[in-house]
Amino acid sequence: MPYAEKFRARPWLESPLSNAAGSLQLAGALENNEGIDPKTMRVLGSYGLVYILSGEGYYADGNGTRQDLGAGDVVFIDPKLAHAYGSKGGGPWRHLYFVFSGPQFDLWRKGGLLDPGRPVWRAEPVDFWARRLQEVVLPEEGHGQAASLRAFGRFLDVLAALLAARDGDVNEAGAMAWLEESQRLLGTPDARGWPTPQAVAQRVGLSYENFRKQFAARTGVSPGQFQKRKRIDRAQSAIYHGDRTLKELAEELEFCDVFHFSKAFKQVVGLTPSEFRRKVRGG
Repeated sequence: MPYAEKFRARPWLESPLSNAAGSLQLAGALENNEGIDPKTMRVLGSYGLVYILSGEGYYADGNGTRQDLGAGDVVFIDPKLAHAYGSKGGGPWRHLYFVFSGPQFDLWRKGGLLDPGRPVWRAEPVDFWARRLQEVVLPEEGHGQAASLRAFGRFLDVLAALLAARDGDVNEAGAMAWLEESQRLLGTPDARGWPTPQAVAQRVGLSYENFRKQFAARTGVSPGQFQKRKRIDRAQSAIYHGDRTLKELAEELEFCDVFHFSKAFKQVVGLTPSEFRRKVRGG
């Protein structure tokens, strides 16, 4: 099941997350909610961001903008601009939302980054951006000052990335977004170990075959080769620091034994682990 289809309609914040730079007032997921009538537009009074997960909708505002909405569309809501959005014909649709305010966003608006004249743009793939937006608010972090600052930083990071997608080539920006996330996942073990390329493809919302072809076309290596390079990079660092045996490294990096670890190491580095150890540590 695509990641974006797993959302259920619920708020993500029980109360605002506030700090000196601004405030995240509301966030969450909505499904089949009643839209805003274009004949009686509303003025929100705060900034808003809406990301469409599925369905067909409309957007209209006081500047005369009229635009259809679909999955992958981002809607920016200016605090002072009357606007309306909703599903077409009352059909099914789902979206994520954030309501926010603060001097940081006022500066971005003043500098033209947040532009009421450009309220709608696309950001794909949907699963990738849905995941990034959902990860802004982590329920287990609570609502202390430190948690607020972390969530605020994550939101600024995602918002900046969405604006970059708007200002550049949208397809290329989306491609770079999933590629960056794929490289991070392939190069970083989690609590269950090193994720398989198939699992990473699912995380970024692509079929494995499409993921493998696009990854290789953009990096020159397959996802598996990229991950092997990252595992050997870790091995080189550990050998340099001298804190683990080759057997321990083989197990940690999920090679079946020291022989296969040494073979992969030499393929990448040109030296066996033992030869590399003597080179960097002497003796």
